[in-house]
Amino acid sequence: MTRTTDPAGPPATASIPGSVPGPAPRPGRRLRRLVATAASAALALGTALAATAPVVAPAAAAPPVPAPVVDSPNGRGDVILNLFQWTWDSVAAECTSTIGPAGFGYVQVSPPQETVQGTAWWTSYQPVSYRIDSKLGTRAEFAHMVETCRSAGVGVIADAVVNHMAGADQGGGTGVAGSTYGVESYPGLYGPADFNDCKENIGDRYGDRYVVQHCRLVSLQDLRTGSDHVRDTIAGYLNDLLSLGVAGFRIDAAKHVPAADLAAIKARLTDPDVFWVHEVIGAGGEPIQPVEYLGSGDSHEFSYARELKSRFDGRIKDLRTIGDGKLPSDRAGVFVDNHDTERNGETMSYRWGAKYVLANTFMLSWPYGAPSVYSGYRWDDKDAGAPGATATSVPDASCSDPAWVCTQRWTEIAGMVGFHNTVAGTAVTHWWDDGDNHVAYGRGSKGYVTINNAAHAVTRTYQTSLPAGTYCDVVASKDCSTTVTVSASGTFTATVPAYGALALHVGALADGGTGGPGPVDPAGTTVYYATDKGWDAYRVHYRVGTGAWTAVPGIAMAPACEGWVAREIALPDGASGAAATVTAAFTNGSGTWDNNGGADYALSGAAVAVSGGTVTAGDPCDGGEGPGGVQGDASFSVTATTTWGQEVYVVGSVPALGSWSPAHGVPLSSASYPLWTASVDLPAGTTFEYKYVRRDGAGNVVWESGGNRTATVGADGSVTLSDTWRS
Repeated sequence: MTRTTDPAGPPATASIPGSVPGPAPRPGRRLRRLVATAASAALALGTALAATAPVVAPAAAAPPVPAPVVDSPNGRGDVILNLFQWTWDSVAAECTSTIGPAGFGYVQVSPPQETVQGTAWWTSYQPVSYRIDSKLGTRAEFAHMVETCRSAGVGVIADAVVNHMAGADQGGGTGVAGSTYGVESYPGLYGPADFNDCKENIGDRYGDRYVVQHCRLVSLQDLRTGSDHVRDTIAGYLNDLLSLGVAGFRIDAAKHVPAADLAAIKARLTDPDVFWVHEVIGAGGEPIQPVEYLGSGDSHEFSYARELKSRFDGRIKDLRTIGDGKLPSDRAGVFVDNHDTERNGETMSYRWGAKYVLANTFMLSWPYGAPSVYSGYRWDDKDAGAPGATATSVPDASCSDPAWVCTQRWTEIAGMVGFHNTVAGTAVTHWWDDGDNHVAYGRGSKGYVTINNAAHAVTRTYQTSLPAGTYCDVVASKDCSTTVTVSASGTFTATVPAYGALALHVGALADGGTGGPGPVDPAGTTVYYATDKGWDAYRVHYRVGTGAWTAVPGIAMAPACEGWVAREIALPDGASGAAATVTAAFTNGSGTWDNNGGADYALSGAAVAVSGGTVTAGDPCDGGEGPGGVQGDASFSVTATTTWGQEVYVVGSVPALGSWSPAHGVPLSSASYPLWTASVDLPAGTTFEYKYVRRDGAGNVVWESGGNRTATVGADGSVTLSDTWRS
């Protein structure tokens, strides 16, 4: 990346909770530091290096899915979410709330090393040291993010800047974490001998391989990557990131580093087969092309994104040949846009509106390359940093702030990630196009999509290879409120809106195929823990029922709301009573424990909060207000007939309604049979989904049909719902 748009070891293992009382809580707070502590300065580059070895076969375009993997209604796959300029804390929270449940396999984060000061986004691509202490967060926050995301089934891919250091035009100064630097002077890292002899800018000389790979990219001081010292130092930085658990790397400005140099650096890694993908901006007539970097990893296929822009700005009928003449599919990283191309106009961007959504829909449904979905922020100034950025800090991203694009939360994106994961490995079948801007195609017998890139709606009958059934249109809604029925012969008739799409797959049958709710988070117990101890990190060490304990020190908890962290703990199917009880203790991961005075905590129910040694039922963050929010009555009534022994329950998306677990649903009174009624306390403003179920004494459950119902508690704290059972 350029600033323009031109071409330390783990903590010691602690004892099991209950054996040693922890010290008294210490005060503390988490800061994005300007001045580094001695601990964060320690990189131990020499000890982090592995012995030099030949490069082994590179990883394929789909890196391995991390474990453990949380349940997701969308499954799990190789889709990467590129969260540009998100802080480590906000990435961690998003992994738990959105990225993991949506089925993304990976999240790509901005460069984690210390950089020059400044508000512009490109300052993140001007390193001054390899300390993991930046405007986006501290080393501890980065480590916490990696662990939290991995626990949510999401691997972290780090954007690695290895071609250069800061711009020579910056002169000298102090980095965001306090490191001093000067022109070709980075104390403890590099001196003049570690930079290439060419001190000129590349300018427009992209036809000269030597100039491109040995001179300065817009004044950035070009490292002598052919030097063993430079290779060892860069490998030490990457090994440090590997020690913190990252799943792979995006190699920034790879085009400006000879391919053999990158291969030599990768050979020095503790995991020389780790996934990485090169940023090589291939262009016709230039001597340096993406294919020459495939010896050490994959490469981004920029021509794919350029072709998407051309097709969606013209006619999409030729999208079926988009993989022709490009990198092999299993070695290509593909995207609609990234932070460079959205600014230089090379590709589409969020500014394209509905067509941008359609391009992402196509990318996630077409079998070419490993897809990366981009999520940045809105900008008018191409150099502008993230919303609220200062010279030394970036505020946490907030999807409630319209300044952040938050692509990952769009209904269409979440639906198509599920589509991509479900149809993986299948071939294109039943291609159809109208010769212009309407295309349709299947993915074997697992999925079917149609895309209308025209200004008028289209109604027609489509031929698929799908089994007969009623399917959710996953680009129209997250709750399966829009369905399509496929006949025994594989046909269906539908209207596709102007600049719209429709997508069906076998992983999203209406009512989940059994009459249950549409895509929802897995049932379990959500455990909340108060953060008043001031720990730097919070973990929960637990077992379910008589099962095995988690490995010490337990699983990372994620920020939930002000004053609370949380972790959802999955329960075995059908578990109740003691089998659904979570026995737990809490720790900072570094030897300090809260084990309830040696007795550990017994936790049960859909949501439970622990604070000051006291356990209370419910979600302290319900409604986003934390304890003390405005509560009111949500009144439910449903007309439903039952057989002897059956009762009616309301089950929904919030903990007060059982988090979709019938065993934790709210029983309704039959005093006015066949009208069943109940009142539930919910905070004002809460929007929730719900359905009714019949349950008998043996625990057998019958769900009402149709999509999830939706309601919102009014500002006065009340909502009255009068429903009829849907057979």
